[in-house]
Amino acid sequence: MINLDKKNPNEQPVTFSKIIWKSSILAMIFALPALGIFLGIYYSTGDLLVSAILGFGVHFATLIFSGRISKWLVKFQE
Repeated sequence: MINLDKKNPNEQPVTFSKIIWKSSILAMIFALPALGIFLGIYYSTGDLLVSAILGFGVHFATLIFSGRISKWLVKFQE
């Protein structure tokens, strides 16, 4: 979690554009792989149930690592 109350002179300030940029990247990391798996399997096989199960599986697998991904993204300096 980002603590916005503490001031550290060595760190750059958190700006609104950085928050929007990093949260958009995080949303794409979580949503696009599952959506790609879902649409790829659905259009190749036509089976909605299998594609939905695999899409949700990939989505929840990325959510398992969401803490690590978000910590890495917050530490990443542009």
